[in-house]
Amino acid sequence: MIKVMLVDDESWGRDIVRTFGRWEEHGMEIVAEAEDGEEALRLAEEQKPQVIITDMRMPGMDGVKLLNELHERLPHIQIVVISGYDDFKYMQHAIRCQAIDYLLKPIDPKELNAVLARCAAGLAAAEESRRLLTLDLEWLLSLTSMKQRLRARFNELDREGLLELFGELASDMESSGAGKPQLLERVIQELLLMLKELLLANSLEANAMDGARDGAELASCANAAAYLAARYEEALEQLIQQRKFKKRLNLDEVRQYMEARFAEPISLEQVARAFFVSKEYLSKTFKQEYGCNMTDYILQLRMEKAREWLLDEKLPIKTVAEMAGYEDVTYFYRVFKKHFGIAPGEMRRGSEN
Repeated sequence: MIKVMLVDDESWGRDIVRTFGRWEEHGMEIVAEAEDGEEALRLAEEQKPQVIITDMRMPGMDGVKLLNELHERLPHIQIVVISGYDDFKYMQHAIRCQAIDYLLKPIDPKELNAVLARCAAGLAAAEESRRLLTLDLEWLLSLTSMKQRLRARFNELDREGLLELFGELASDMESSGAGKPQLLERVIQELLLMLKELLLANSLEANAMDGARDGAELASCANAAAYLAARYEEALEQLIQQRKFKKRLNLDEVRQYMEARFAEPISLEQVARAFFVSKEYLSKTFKQEYGCNMTDYILQLRMEKAREWLLDEKLPIKTVAEMAGYEDVTYFYRVFKKHFGIAPGEMRRGSEN
């Protein structure tokens, strides 16, 4: 229920408002009444009403001062001003303090209930906006995880894995009520942008992702996921064809592939599959070119990045470990100390001297 507070120094004035208002119809209930501005402020902070209906002329702190204080302290409360004086200055002040309306005594029941209906509608709209904003933020966070998984499946040329993830995406959006067109559009834009990045990183044409859409992809979560799955599948086919018809293995591309994914649980089998060669051939040619095996190369990348990030004192060592691909910070400490001969904390302290 929407909480309402009445403010009037005359009890009969509050009685009239209480009697004329169709409170249940508007989903409202009166939770407090005050006789002056000071009492109203105290009760407002205690009861947290969403709507305040106040007279302007009262002893002590009058309606003008009350509106100023409410506007300063509790700006989200909806205020309805009632006065027995057709005073332009009062009306000006009510508007300045963003009051919902200014009603004159004697109160017309129709006008009062029309204002209450507007208050209820305004609060409902504000709540929906907050809900959508919360949902947007939640989905942006969940998309971060989904992006990482999609990126891995794409780079592994795992078509079935990609399609499975888009099925999961549709199910998750449906179950969480994320089927609003504006949110679906945001999800589509975020994942298309990532797909462009994946294509460009593999020296493939990305302009096709800017093609016209007919709007059907915004009709439901399933449609949005199906649209994205089709775009990713098309792009994956381009990458597969590119890799298949290369005459020889390009070790620079392999190295770039690894450097872009050093923090992921990358394996020799995964890289070999992505470049359509055997793991034995890849291991042999990589070591001949760079003088170390792929596992040692990835370790070197992780350690150099970790050392670089440790110079930023704002980053906790646990965060540095995670950024470098180590979920277990204790294991990260052991690997780091074995590689550099000193612990991460010692290296950080040494950089400060």
